[in-house]
Amino acid sequence: MTNNNKMIRVFLKIYGKVQGVHFRMHTKKKADELFVTGWVANQADGTVESVIEGEENKVNTFIGWCHSGPTTSDIKKVEVQKEDYTREFDGFDIRY
Repeated sequence: MTNNNKMIRVFLKIYGKVQGVHFRMHTKKKADELFVTGWVANQADGTVESVIEGEENKVNTFIGWCHSGPTTSDIKKVEVQKEDYTREFDGFDIRY
């Protein structure tokens, strides 16, 4: 059984139609709903990157959402890299 209180951090790189479709805004809304922290940002190569910290079950739910994203997006691939949890963030930000 998973310990739902375990805190984790992941780095995500999301490929597909993820820019120009309000993906970052929808990502912030989902992060706020799940009470996870971190950031999301468009990248010059057309991808979106994000760092997420929070309870393991909530972070996993967030990752699952990223595989489908908002209806305006078309996700091709999500790369997930686990990182050391740092408790770096107070909230979830859109980076420009």
